[in-house]
Amino acid sequence: MRQLLLVLASMLTLSSLDTPVMTMAGTTPALDQMRLVQKFNCNNPQTQVAINECARLSYQNADKKLNQAYKQLLPTLENSRKQKLIAAQVVWVKFRDANCEFERSKYEGGSIAPTIYFGCLENTTKLRTKQLQEYLKSD
Repeated sequence: MRQLLLVLASMLTLSSLDTPVMTMAGTTPALDQMRLVQKFNCNNPQTQVAINECARLSYQNADKKLNQAYKQLLPTLENSRKQKLIAAQVVWVKFRDANCEFERSKYEGGSIAPTIYFGCLENTTKLRTKQLQEYLKSD
């Protein structure tokens, strides 16, 4: 009930801001999937919503770099090592996601929980990217 009241209050606030919300024609998106069509200043975010969104964007950037390193490394490996890297990466992604869910759980229900989660994803992803880049140098 509390969440419903918070959602309704948020919707009223959003509607009074006259800020467009992205939706696809003919669909009703889940409330947690709606995003404001708004640019945030990630050099100086001023609200928790902005901090959360900037943390998400920062993680996405780190994930792109991870995927670039992975795609560069894969073709340089012999077939048996390639299969081992693929298996390791699948397990690593599961570990990263579960570990970051654990970190986030300390703040369950709090507005900072997304920042904690995306910050964990970003930091863990950056460490893995460095590992993959080191493999590239040594192979």
